[in-house]
Amino acid sequence: MELKKHQDQRLPERKGQKRKLEEEIEEGKREISAAEAAAAAAPYGEARRVILNEVCAQVNILNSTFSWHETHRGAAKRATHILAELAKNEEVVNVIVEGGAVPALVKHLEAPPSSEIDHNNSKPFEHEVEKESAFALGLLAVKPEHQQIIVDAGALSHLVSLLKRQRDVHRDGSNSRAVNSVIRRAADAITNLAHENSSIKTRVRMEGGIPPLVELLEFTDTKVQRAAAGALRTLAFKNDDNKNQIVECYALPTLILMLRSDDAAIHYEAVGVIGNLVHSSPNIKREVLAAGALQPVIGLLSSCCSESQREAALLLGQFAATDSDCKVHIVQRGAVRPLIEMLQSPDVQLREMSAFALGRLAQDTHNQAGIAHNGGLVPLLKLLDSKNGSLQHNAAFALYGLADNEDNVSDFISVGGVQKLQDGEFIVQATKDCVAKTLKRLEEKIHGRVLNHLLYLMRVAEKAVQRRVALALAHLCSPDDQRAIFIDNCGLDLLLGLLGSSSLKQQLDGAIALYRLANKATTLSPVDAAPPSPTPQVYLGEQYVNNPTLSDVTFLVEGRRFYAHRICLLASSDAFRAMFDGGYREKDARDIEIPNIRWEVFELMMRFIYTGSVDVTLIIAQDLLRAADQYLLEGLKRLCEYTIAGVSYEGFFLCNLVLLSVES
Repeated sequence: MELKKHQDQRLPERKGQKRKLEEEIEEGKREISAAEAAAAAAPYGEARRVILNEVCAQVNILNSTFSWHETHRGAAKRATHILAELAKNEEVVNVIVEGGAVPALVKHLEAPPSSEIDHNNSKPFEHEVEKESAFALGLLAVKPEHQQIIVDAGALSHLVSLLKRQRDVHRDGSNSRAVNSVIRRAADAITNLAHENSSIKTRVRMEGGIPPLVELLEFTDTKVQRAAAGALRTLAFKNDDNKNQIVECYALPTLILMLRSDDAAIHYEAVGVIGNLVHSSPNIKREVLAAGALQPVIGLLSSCCSESQREAALLLGQFAATDSDCKVHIVQRGAVRPLIEMLQSPDVQLREMSAFALGRLAQDTHNQAGIAHNGGLVPLLKLLDSKNGSLQHNAAFALYGLADNEDNVSDFISVGGVQKLQDGEFIVQATKDCVAKTLKRLEEKIHGRVLNHLLYLMRVAEKAVQRRVALALAHLCSPDDQRAIFIDNCGLDLLLGLLGSSSLKQQLDGAIALYRLANKATTLSPVDAAPPSPTPQVYLGEQYVNNPTLSDVTFLVEGRRFYAHRICLLASSDAFRAMFDGGYREKDARDIEIPNIRWEVFELMMRFIYTGSVDVTLIIAQDLLRAADQYLLEGLKRLCEYTIAGVSYEGFFLCNLVLLSVES
């Protein structure tokens, strides 16, 4: 009862302090506005002097008001508030430091000596001055050059002490709202001081700052939770000793619970802390997974908070870095679909992190087909057009993984993936190397059932897909499969059709593909390319070409006689064998008319039959190729083909046009 009575007696006093505080703050705002207005109206040098004078005035107040006297506390409260408001403007932060504000603010992070408390045990503006001091120092610490100045002034030990004020909530007459505020400002100040400053991160640990921050994760005030998590996130980044202490203080169970919070700000900070703990720390990663983090992290992929989605994708990529089982578990628990949806987000960082996660997952055989089946190929290919080097590389790495699975190759090619890889403008060398390896992977898989499926698509799919397949195969197929693809399955017709397209891009693609085919063809020698004749060869020799001596058959070509010998013709090809041994009328004829071959062509063909070799020029090669094909002279056909292909890819087009018309 006594305690309650004592609290009730202090309520009017606190309300009076609140009114006074509000009046002081309003007066402080007017002073700030006046100073800012004077600075704005003055030239730069004069404006700086106005601000500096204002800062010095407030510093003098702080240096002379360190007591529990109500007037002093009110003045100190107003001075710290004015300095905090000024510090919100980054352009005047240097002036504030120059004016000596740091030592004065650090001094007021702690309460005045207890000996100065009046006989009523009154503590005017308890926690308020410390809160504003911590807030102002946190704003000054945003600039890296001020961080060490603040720490050297002794701020860290006082800030850590402020973190422990949560215990004051249970103390007589304490203002829980004020305590929450001062704790939050202290945690925020530590975050800013330690940002990208490894030595200060270590100092925070040595000052005992990590245990109270971990304890604050369970605080009832969500703003305090968020501030504590933000500080731990900063302290854990690239500092192994800090990471270990955070884990040793049993932070993981609470952080994992925070992942399931409905408050986006809470789960964003929590996933950020876990991400920094896991980074380059395989042992902690195992502990995090064992503590049950995987499913709530996957759940954050569908969060309404894009920052949490981004951090969750990054964390999943870290989980999947080395452990193959974890890669499979991530996919089994439903991560693929939301990650693929994130690839199409307008947020470039979200696309980058989702591509990163999918890239890690795609290095596992069991996941590759699933990612492609769920629609991952097309958005990943689109990301290759990005001007962001990291995003582009993450997408290329994911595609490299998907290309390792035979079940993905046909889809990869049919959506134009090969052309995308070949046409891309890649920013960094690592991406260029990755793309080259992806094309090599695809090339190695163009055989067997993959090739059969592609040939099927080339026959029955819509025209655009047929052309994409033909273009890809021109670059990727084995020379041994060229005839099956481009003659037997009309791939050449598809490529030649592109040359007549109204699209300049399609014309170019077709020309390059045909040129590629020509280059592949010329890698074989004519001798290797020409298969042995199915019948034994007998070469009578040059002297018997068009020689009436012992001739037993005459050909009439363009009205001129050409003398030949049946025994030589029978041995040269099955076409002549059928002519003379079969049921054709030429069997017993003395003179046989040849209506569709010019004299020069026929003479060169007969010279090859009699000698086994002939010099083929480009001028006559096309007509000679047609004649050789008509009379099944495989060796002569190959000589003609390589003559045409070896001169230029334009000749190769003509060569295959002739072949196509002959075969049809």
